Amino acid sequence: MMRIKTLSAIAAMTVAATVFGAIRAGDFQQDLAAKVDAAKKSGATTIVGQDGWLFLPAELRHLSVGTFWGEAAKAVSMATSPDHADPLPPILDFRDQLKKAGIDLLIVPVPAKAAIYPEEIDPGTMNSESSRLDASDAEFLGVLKKNDVNVLDLAPPFIQYRKDHPDKPLYTKEDTHWSGIGIDVAADLVAAQIRKEAWYVGVPQTKFTTSTAPINLTGDLAAGVTPPPGPESVILTSVKDDKGASVQSSRQSPLVLLGDSHSLIYSIGGEMLTTGSGFPENLAAKIGFAPDVVAVKGSGATGARVNLMRRADNMAGKKMVIWCLSVREFTEGQGWSKVPVIK
Repeated sequence: MMRIKTLSAIAAMTVAATVFGAIRAGDFQQDLAAKVDAAKKSGATTIVGQDGWLFLPAELRHLSVGTFWGEAAKAVSMATSPDHADPLPPILDFRDQLKKAGIDLLIVPVPAKAAIYPEEIDPGTMNSESSRLDASDAEFLGVLKKNDVNVLDLAPPFIQYRKDHPDKPLYTKEDTHWSGIGIDVAADLVAAQIRKEAWYVGVPQTKFTTSTAPINLTGDLAAGVTPPPGPESVILTSVKDDKGASVQSSRQSPLVLLGDSHSLIYSIGGEMLTTGSGFPENLAAKIGFAPDVVAVKGSGATGARVNLMRRADNMAGKKMVIWCLSVREFTEGQGWSKVPVIK
């Protein structure tokens, strides 16, 4: 597999567009599009950035396409059918199904790594809460909010956290997913939302114990680099229940954690690297009970909802759904379909 080298033309474009250390969002999108095109032509599955940071071409493509809903969806989506390109109608349909059943929905998109650490893919770039390089994602979340969809936008707190803690990366260098630190920050924010719910006070609590330590892991992007980098040290928080056992997904939980591999990484073992230290476990430690995890690797948009539908229980006993998935699912997945989860 070929290593993607920094192109002199792209570097020159970046320098020319940089003003007082910040780059215009349009130029950032063009730079990413050029990098993605180069990767496609070379057959590379990993794009090499600065200081050992690695990036997924699909993530960079998502950030480069601009508006991806409404009439624009068919032109930019990688969905297998143009009829399933627009994420907005299926999201609103799912919201309506849950609302009729008295179930709350909170959508928690995980920002692209390159949107939080843009200088690691385009030297000299900077991000800010007021001038975001993931402007299309921010605009789409605004559209959801205008349509009465509850949204937790992680990008602003992530941007602020990296400013306050430059030595504590929210993402791993060698993997497409968040780090243990990113999980902790996100879990704190999601837990704060859950604790506001009226039903929360009636849920039996478990006292969990946590332990935080670095662990050497080889991320999913490392295989796309020649020669491959060595393992990366990632700080993870392991969670145990009051009996010293690993936290298990609970079908009886009032809370569904729906989504993609961001709820599987560091949790299920195997290619998801390790166990007991993922987003579900850390969220459980902060809210006092385990969620019902319904996550599908690479298919948090439609596939996860299909799994809910197959239960054929109309989500009886559920009070809230946390829909946590990567922003790249908006454009880079198999597509968005309406799924009759509740009939």
